Amino acid sequence: MLFLGASVSQLAATRQARATGLTVVAVDADGDAVGFAEADYAEVVDFSDVDAVVDIARRHKVDGVVAISTDRAVPVAAAVAERLGLPGIGTGVALAMTDKATMRTRLQAHGIPQPEFAILDSLADVPRAVAHVGFPAVLKPVDSGGQRGLYRVESLGELRAHLPDALAPSRSGRAIVERHVEGSELNAILVVRDGRPQVVTLSDRLRPPGVGFGVGWIHLYPSRLQRESLAAAEQVACAAVEALGLRNGIAFPQLLVDGHGGVVLVEIAARIPAGQMADVVRHGTGIDLVDLAFRFALGQEIPDALVEPRFVQPLACRFFTAQPGVLPTGRVISVDGLDDVRAARGVVQAGSYIEPGETIRPVRVDADRRGYVIATALDPARALELADDAQRLLSVRVESPSVTVTR
Repeated sequence: MLFLGASVSQLAATRQARATGLTVVAVDADGDAVGFAEADYAEVVDFSDVDAVVDIARRHKVDGVVAISTDRAVPVAAAVAERLGLPGIGTGVALAMTDKATMRTRLQAHGIPQPEFAILDSLADVPRAVAHVGFPAVLKPVDSGGQRGLYRVESLGELRAHLPDALAPSRSGRAIVERHVEGSELNAILVVRDGRPQVVTLSDRLRPPGVGFGVGWIHLYPSRLQRESLAAAEQVACAAVEALGLRNGIAFPQLLVDGHGGVVLVEIAARIPAGQMADVVRHGTGIDLVDLAFRFALGQEIPDALVEPRFVQPLACRFFTAQPGVLPTGRVISVDGLDDVRAARGVVQAGSYIEPGETIRPVRVDADRRGYVIATALDPARALELADDAQRLLSVRVESPSVTVTR
């Protein structure tokens, strides 16, 4: 099995693959990537180099290619699979589900409800975009992720000021501006078999105020929204998957439900999402998304039993972040208490990415999430209380004693 990426986001899947008897070939440009230690073979290559990855796949005689938790790997996995005649989603579908300009245009052609949008290549496009979209608006790269280059803009001046920063992370040098929609955000997870999408979970995605407004820092399952809103969200999610042509794989739509019950599609991906969503699904329903991803990559049949929830367990996933979270900001001296977090009431899983010497900053992008705790209870609200209690048991000391968090 060829893994594109060997970062912390792929670590658990790499371990699971080997535990099930699969041989893992990991490809990553970072020679110090943590996932290399868990793989059978480590190849230090930028996985965006399709020709190089194809050569690696041929040399190792791989029989499946997976892209876990990163959009950047999805088109590469599709291209490598096509070149080698392996199962995959196809390069056309991969483009439609990773390039926001292609995605928005195709969804628009199929009448999928979504925010008004305009594509920006340079400052010269700004007046036309503003006339069409208006303010407030959301500005972001066409083909990046992790909330990099994401801004809420309230004026022409702000849009012009932030456009260079939104273009910078884009591999194609384009940005997209979308009308800002107020509402409750949902993460949907769908499994698609032979063109038939099936929603397996809908969970609430809560975000912090301020510049980190795009970061999901709390997941609650099941969603607390009204049944009618959830039914409408399911319909939009399934219609979007069909419009973009995904026939076999895992889909990750993000949706907004406004105050009138209307649903719009924010984005959609063709992969297991990052941010512990596979763990949310596993603890909440018993469905193993990672196992399904392996089966799709190997072209194996997926019976109904693997897609049907075995139970519904309310839970909350709370990420460790700095302001407005509980972590201190500054250069880390020491980290303690993770065992206490894991032993806290209701906690079923917790992890920390914090390393001494790193600098913790206020939350702005997904990478500012420095760990997580998942707790279960009789309802999501109580689970969140338990997760909040547990995260306070983590002790992080930084160089400035005025911002030290202690137990």
